[in-house]
Amino acid sequence: MATINKRPSGKWQATVRRAGRSASKTFTKRADAVMWARDAEIRAERGELCKPKPTTVSLSDALHQLADKTPSERWRLHALARTKLATLRIDALTAADVAAWRDRRVQEAKPSTVVRELSLMQTSIDHQLDDDDANPVRHVKRPRISARRERRLTDDEWQRLLDAAGHCKNALMLPLIVLARETACRRGELLSMRWCDVDLQQRVALLSMTKNGHARFVPLSPMAVQVLTTLPRADDRVLPITENAVRLAWQRLRARAGVEDIRLHDLRAQAATDKLLEGWSVAEVQVLTGHRDAGVLLERYARLRASDIVAKLHAVE
Repeated sequence: MATINKRPSGKWQATVRRAGRSASKTFTKRADAVMWARDAEIRAERGELCKPKPTTVSLSDALHQLADKTPSERWRLHALARTKLATLRIDALTAADVAAWRDRRVQEAKPSTVVRELSLMQTSIDHQLDDDDANPVRHVKRPRISARRERRLTDDEWQRLLDAAGHCKNALMLPLIVLARETACRRGELLSMRWCDVDLQQRVALLSMTKNGHARFVPLSPMAVQVLTTLPRADDRVLPITENAVRLAWQRLRARAGVEDIRLHDLRAQAATDKLLEGWSVAEVQVLTGHRDAGVLLERYARLRASDIVAKLHAVE
């Protein structure tokens, strides 16, 4: 039998119980929870639900598995896998264990580094569990990052980046940065995107490898469709280029454009900010960026300024 409950966080938890066992999953929307519960009940009838969870998977194993899927974070994940905390099995890991590690780690690393490492731990465990709410890392408060990044591109800086990318030896850098701003995709998501997952008729692209481990469809803007239409299809991947090649090319590109304080990831935040300024709702921007937590989207990616609000207040004058 399935039950749908609203969590204190505002999310919806669907639980299916059968033969003394249960399975549950948490969703942002109630409709998604209902759909999952219906499917779970069918699988329960077939005996495919509520199988015992493996108890031998350690956090170290989970981190190593994520490293195989996330080359850009491999060194950081391997370093985390060598910590004492990583020796614990996931089913024995508690929020108190993670909080104790956080308190020690914050004494030797910047808060932003600790937040990033906690996010990687959370993602690695999410890949092992069906129920996100059962992940102990999700219940640990992140260190406060005092220096919130507010950097936004001006129109002139964006044009200089486009001009510099147009003269780059690697011809894929120009479509890469345009797609980064148009789709709000992370670098790794763009580099893993495959032609078989791009539907130019429906104007969507499926991302099967994402940071949080949940596949999602990305809506494609007219500019994104135009860029994708002009790219060659000699490879399975849309952008057949390595992470390291992108890193080196980006350093040269931004130096040539005279905007060396801009990070490639800033284009993702720029995309979110662009859409909010265009009047998109937070829920719509979440679909574009793939954020499961609207609070993270608003806190770290919506780089709005007082002048933006002033412009709206006086738009009717």
